[in-house]
Amino acid sequence: MAYRNKTYIAADWDEKTGDKDAVDQLYKWNNSNYWGLDFHDAHDLTTSRDSSKNCTIKSSLDKRLDNSKNFVLIVGEHTKSLRSGKCTETCDSYSTCSSSYGYGEAKKKFSYIEFECNGAKSRNDDDGKPRVIVLYNSKTVNKTKCLDSVKGIALAHTAMKKNDGSWDYQGVKKAFDLLKIN
Repeated sequence: MAYRNKTYIAADWDEKTGDKDAVDQLYKWNNSNYWGLDFHDAHDLTTSRDSSKNCTIKSSLDKRLDNSKNFVLIVGEHTKSLRSGKCTETCDSYSTCSSSYGYGEAKKKFSYIEFECNGAKSRNDDDGKPRVIVLYNSKTVNKTKCLDSVKGIALAHTAMKKNDGSWDYQGVKKAFDLLKIN
């Protein structure tokens, strides 16, 4: 078992239609001398290339999850409908996914974001509970946009923006603080 001290961030990383702006804001706060989210990023552990096979990318995601104590899901406009990473029988590696590392059908049938959220749900901290927060790249929390696998287990559901559209550091910090005390 790996030493779990990382924070895993799951989001739609697409720069044009996704939530990369929200991810970038978390990193900005984390890397600042003034702001202090203070998390160790699980994405520093392994790299995946867009040209890799879906199952290879999911293996990399799994290694990151194994080293993560905390899981942060950023929910945006399209999060629940993302299908990238889902394999079909026409996928070149479809038949090898089942034997790759034990997840079998789950590895094939889930998109990356579904795979990540299911992985977070199945990994527990010492107290037997997953350590999950859900951040919404918006001014409001709309749980209908959250993936069902983490909706009910999240320690917090928090909007990342204030009513004026600016980033809400204090709200996000409060959600991150729950990861430390729960």
